[in-house]
Amino acid sequence: MKEDIAMPMTLASREDVDVWDRSEMEPRIRHILERTVRLRDTGPYRPKSDAEVMAMLTGFFAAKGLEEIAISDVERMSGGASKEQFAFTLNHREDPQGERLVLRMDPLEAIAQTCRGREGEIQAIMGNHMPVAPVRWFDADGDLLGQPAVILGFVRGVTQPSEGGSGGVSGMGGRLGSLIDRLAPQYIDALATTHRFDWSRARLRFFDAPRGGGNQAAIWQVNWWSQVWWDCLVEPVPVVALAERWLRENAPVCDRPMLVHGDLRMGNFMFEEPSGKFTAVLDWELAHIGDFHEDIAWTMQKLFGAWGDDGVFLVSGLLPRDDFVTQYEAASGNRIDPVRLHYYEVLNAYKCAVMDLGQAMRASIASNNHQEVVLTWLGSAGAVFLSHIVQLIRKG
Repeated sequence: MKEDIAMPMTLASREDVDVWDRSEMEPRIRHILERTVRLRDTGPYRPKSDAEVMAMLTGFFAAKGLEEIAISDVERMSGGASKEQFAFTLNHREDPQGERLVLRMDPLEAIAQTCRGREGEIQAIMGNHMPVAPVRWFDADGDLLGQPAVILGFVRGVTQPSEGGSGGVSGMGGRLGSLIDRLAPQYIDALATTHRFDWSRARLRFFDAPRGGGNQAAIWQVNWWSQVWWDCLVEPVPVVALAERWLRENAPVCDRPMLVHGDLRMGNFMFEEPSGKFTAVLDWELAHIGDFHEDIAWTMQKLFGAWGDDGVFLVSGLLPRDDFVTQYEAASGNRIDPVRLHYYEVLNAYKCAVMDLGQAMRASIASNNHQEVVLTWLGSAGAVFLSHIVQLIRKG
């Protein structure tokens, strides 16, 4: 009798599955996703050395017209699973004293494929409304640096207390202790300020807005992340397909699209110690025009919160859910619709599953990121979000 031979697992093909029409998508997002697929086979990605970073930056600043350029004190920055980041000091003829800056640049693939032009553009604008790291330059498609990047001013601060915090990943389960009373009002204000921003009057070259009065805001997001899933597919997951169908069938109307940050949580806020004063709202790479409920549902995720001593869950480690809703509505003038909030809770769990089980695993398998170990570890979190998707859909 012939023995069965175990065949090695291979990446699934998009041609093997029946897919929905995902053509309705923000044009710049489509460009980024298509570029990712086109370039992924040019890997593996090799982390940049300090000398390579110095050479890249020197050439970039020379192209920008600076003279007598000196790049020094290059230091790789830890953290993050998307961008390769370096701190450095720039001196040139017009600024002999120098400035400490941060380079955020794209590896071939990351846990989220986003646009440095969008990040730099919206962060520069929002610097007029809240504390952010100042945007000095950005190279949206890597025409000068060789890979897309944004260069920011260096901002000092912490993302969790130096003492008494969780000691783990910032913004995930941290305990903020006596700082809560100082941080919570600033956090609510940052959310409200983001959503009140009049994007229609801004010159946004890298953004398009969905139509109000329909479900395009939701469908654009579903198409974005479902396209990522099928482009990165390692192994089919029935719950992910179920979630995509549910999201399409239940897409809610958004009457008035607003600026959505996309990743607002305490881990993306820097503050001073001991004052607790915010110094920067970080990571605008997922920003888009859409439904503000997406931000609210994101920051309410259990992953980003903590449990108080009394056993009450604190949104982003700051406030009980009801208090958070009351204070946000008072500050923003928006009213949170429970049905739309539930929808975006499902969408956000779906996005996280796609990132962890799709993009992170695909980048790791192809060795297209500088943090393969971190991406592989994040893949293990996918089961948590699959379980959450099932619970939410049953609840709805």
